[in-house]
Formats: sequence, C-alpha cells, structure tokens
Amino acid sequence: MPAPPSPTKPPAPLERPGAGALAFIFTRLPALLRLSCGLVCAVVALAVRTPPVRPGLLVPAIAVLTAWSIWYALRAWSHGIDAPLVAGDVALTSAACLAIPVLVAPEVLPGESSWIAVLASTTVINTQATAPARWSIPAGLLVTVAYAAGAYTAGDPTEASAHAATLLAQTACTAMMTTVMRRRIARADTEFLADQRAARDALVARTAREAERQQNRDLHDTVLATLTMVGQGAVTGPSTALRERCAADLRTLATLADARSVPHDATARLDERLRQVCARLPGLPVTADLPPCSVPAPVAEAVAESTHAALSNVARHAPGARSTLRLRRFAGSVTVEVTDDGPGFDPATVPAHRYGLRESVGGRMAAIGGRVDIDTAPGHGTRIRLEWSDVG
Repeated sequence: MPAPPSPTKPPAPLERPGAGALAFIFTRLPALLRLSCGLVCAVVALAVRTPPVRPGLLVPAIAVLTAWSIWYALRAWSHGIDAPLVAGDVALTSAACLAIPVLVAPEVLPGESSWIAVLASTTVINTQATAPARWSIPAGLLVTVAYAAGAYTAGDPTEASAHAATLLAQTACTAMMTTVMRRRIARADTEFLADQRAARDALVARTAREAERQQNRDLHDTVLATLTMVGQGAVTGPSTALRERCAADLRTLATLADARSVPHDATARLDERLRQVCARLPGLPVTADLPPCSVPAPVAEAVAESTHAALSNVARHAPGARSTLRLRRFAGSVTVEVTDDGPGFDPATVPAHRYGLRESVGGRMAAIGGRVDIDTAPGHGTRIRLEWSDVG
C-alpha cells in the first residue's frame, strides 16, 4: 500500500536564531575592531619616535602587533574567536603595555589617547565580548595592571591611574552588557524552541490524523469495495479477477496490521537495518562499517530507506564504483555516510522533476527532523551524509 501523502511540509530541525546572531555579531565586530585598531596604531606609533623610544624595539614590536591584528581578524572571520585567540591578544597587549617606557614617547602618552591606550581599550572590550566572564574579567584586570605599571615606569603616574580607571570601567561595562545580552537572548531562544516544539507536535498530530483518514480511505477502496461487489451479486461464479483483488486486499490488511503492531516508542537496531539494505543490493559491492546503534523505530526506517535510495543511485548511475557505508553515533547524534568514487555530478543541473535524492533521501530525513548534506562534483565522487539528533 502506498504511503499516505503528507498534508504539510515536513518539520525542520529546531533552531536557535538568537544565539546564532549573537555569535555572528560578537565575532565580526571584534575582528573589525582589532584590524582597524592594529593598522591605525601602527601608523601613529611609527610617527613619533623621540627618545626614550627605541626604534630598534619599536619597529619589530609594531610589526608583530600589526601582523597579529591581521591574523586575529582573518582567523576570527573564518573560524570564530576561541580561547587561544583571546589569550594571545591579552598576552601581546599586556607585553606592549609593560614596554611603554621604550615604545611610547612621553609627550604623546598623557590624555588617554595614545596608541597604546587605544590598543589596551580595544583588547579589554574585545575580551569581554568574546570570552565568558570568569575569564574575561581577570584578563581585563591583567591588561589594566600592565598598562598602569608601564605608564608608571615611564614616569607618568597620572596617566597610569587615569587610564587604569578607564580600563576598569570599560571592563565592567562591557562585561555587564554582554552578560545581559547573552541571558536575554538565551531566554528568547528557549521560548522560541518551545514554540517550535509545539508547532512540530501539532504538525505530527495533524499528519497522524491524515494518515488514519488515508488508511480508512484505502480500506474503503479495497476491502469494503470488494465486499460490496460480492454482496450485490456482481460475481456469480469463479473469477480470476476476484481472486487477484482479494489477494491485494489481504496484502493491504497485513500491512496495516504490521504497522499497528509496532509500539510508538519502540526502538530498532539501525546497524541491522542497514545490513538488510546492503543485502537488498547484492550487485553493489559495499564496504560497511556498522557498529551497534539503536534508535526509535521510525528513525531507523527513515534512515535505512534513505540509505537504500542513496546506494540505489550509486548502482544506477555509477556502476563499478567502490562504495563505503559508515554509521557513527556521538552523544545524541547519529550519522550515516554513503560515499563512492564514481563520476559525481553537479547538483545544480538536476531537473526539478527528479524524485531521487530530493524526496527519497531529503524528504524522508526531513520528516524525522533530520538533515542531509550532499558533497559532490563532476569527476570527484559523491558523499551523502545523513544526520539525526534526538536532542532539541
């Protein structure tokens, strides 16, 4: 019996848009701030080299700080800001602050507007925005102490205390602002997730009701229609067509009985289902790595059938290709990868009416809240990654 059509779009995986937006902002802005500060400070620092500034130390120091600013921006932009990047920024800035006596001319140090003061402020602000408070606040204090020590050693205690107070204020204000933002956004994401789950539950309930109505329609069109035909005397003697129709009705009843006999919360061995999938394709050599893995029965069914569709595509479009099937589970996430060294293809050229990967794989996975990633190109083989997670 064909599966009943889905009345609505399959549910998408749960998302946390607030956290994603916050991470984007607190990555891009610090990267731009560090880059602009590094370039401007380099120009300003090299413009004033009067004694006791030592050019032999100033030029290498500025070269290192400028290179670091560029690397910081590129790394943050492409991979995000992690603990080593924050630690490196704090360490270099603190070292530069301690070297104020040989890097900053006394006439440009006062007023909290020297290049070294801007560098210290930038580091303090970036650190509070990109690291947890338990690390960012001590880091801000470290930069503050280093600046005060450097300015005091350079013979300007007024500047040491004035900008140290500024750095402390920047540390406190930025830390409080980012903490409040993270908490508010986390709360908003929690409420948004609850709404998504409610919408998904409602969709599942509607789909179940539609499936039940579809099954009733199928019964009406098969068993009840056959009984009505017999009851009305349309069949008066032995009939081959009647026997064939009754056999089809029996298959329909058996399918419905099997479906109802599986508990809703039953689990199934996904590795065994995948081995059965491989057995259904005896003509396709597959290297399988399938450790034991149990998942809800509907998930096992969807993942197994999606895998079968993917391997069938290999057999159909890449005969002779070597295929690999690998199953992995980490925490609450399950992944299945199907790879082959066939000719590959360009996904953009697949016609819209083609059912294969779009529905046989993508549609099934979307229906259980999973996802599909397809990595392929002409001449480079194909990798299809199926992923499902039981955590929201």
